[in-house]
Amino acid sequence: MASLAVLFLPILLLILRAEARPPPPLHGVRHLAFEEGYTQIFGSSNLALHPGGKRVRLALDQSTGSGFASQGLFLHGFFSAAIKLPAAYAAGVVVAFYLSNGDVYEKTHDELDFEFLGNVRGRDWRVQTNVYGNGSTHAGREERYDLPFDPTEDFHHYSILWTHQRIIFYVDETPIREVVRTASMGAAFPSKPMSLYATIWDGSSWATLGGRYGVDYKYAPFVAEFADLVLHACAVDPSTCDATVTSAEQRSAMAAFRRGHMSYSYCHDRRRYAAPLDECAAAERVPAVARLFGPDGMRRRHRGTGHRAAAQDDVM
Repeated sequence: MASLAVLFLPILLLILRAEARPPPPLHGVRHLAFEEGYTQIFGSSNLALHPGGKRVRLALDQSTGSGFASQGLFLHGFFSAAIKLPAAYAAGVVVAFYLSNGDVYEKTHDELDFEFLGNVRGRDWRVQTNVYGNGSTHAGREERYDLPFDPTEDFHHYSILWTHQRIIFYVDETPIREVVRTASMGAAFPSKPMSLYATIWDGSSWATLGGRYGVDYKYAPFVAEFADLVLHACAVDPSTCDATVTSAEQRSAMAAFRRGHMSYSYCHDRRRYAAPLDECAAAERVPAVARLFGPDGMRRRHRGTGHRAAAQDDVM
C-alpha cells in the first residue's frame, strides 16, 4: 500500500449531465459490488441496489432510516465512496460515512467520521469530520466545512486514508484534513480494527442549527446514493499498512481548502478547550488562519465568496 495518496487520487472532474452519474472512478483501486464487501444493517426496503450492485440507494422516511456496513473489520487502509446527497429541504437529516468499532468496544470505541448535515431550503449541507480513539468522546476533534460545490447535484468522492501514523480525509482529489499521530494523543489515536459504515438517519435534535430545525417528513423520502465503493484495506491479519506522505502540491491544496472552507475547528475553540490540545500547536502558529476564527471556534461572520456563506449560519 505504498504511496497511497499518489496512487489513489488522480481524479478527473465530474462531467455534468442531466441525470447525475458517479464521477470517473479513482485510479489504482478496485470498486466493489455491494455483495462483495458489504451487508445491510437496518432499513429494510429503504436500502435498494441499482442493477449490477455497484450503486446503493439509502432512504430516510417516517418509518426508518437505512444503512450498510462492511462484512469485515480492518486495521488501516483506504476507504472511499462517491456520494450524492438529498436535495431541497433536508433539515435534521444526517448522512454518515465512517469507520467504527462501537459494536465491539462499547466503552473504548474508535471512530473516523464524515458526517453530512442537512439544512433548510436554500442553505447548504455542511460536512463534519471527527476522530475518536479509545472512547475519547469527551475530547471531540470536530471540524466543519462548507463545500465549493452543491453536493446534491452530482456525486463526489469522499475518502479516508488511515495508517499507523496518520489519518487523511479527502474530498475528491483534495486532502482536507490530516491528523498525525503524536505521543500526547496516546490511545486517542484510533488503533483498533474497525468496520466501515454508511447510514442515513434522523438527527433532528442537533444536526441543523443545534436542533432548531428538525426533519420535516412531508419532504420524505430523503435519498442518498453511494457508488464507487472502495475497501482497499489491511485486514486484521496482517495488521500493518505503509505510511504515506502527501505531496507538496497536495499540501498546498489542503491549506487552500482549509483557509477557504473550514467553518469550525476545535483547535480554535477556547470555550471548550481553554488550552488547545497538543496537536493544535501548528494551527496556533499560523496567525492569518487563527484570526479567521472566534473564541467559539466558529469562522467569524463574513459575507463570503464561493458557493454560499454557510459558515455564518453554523452552530455547534
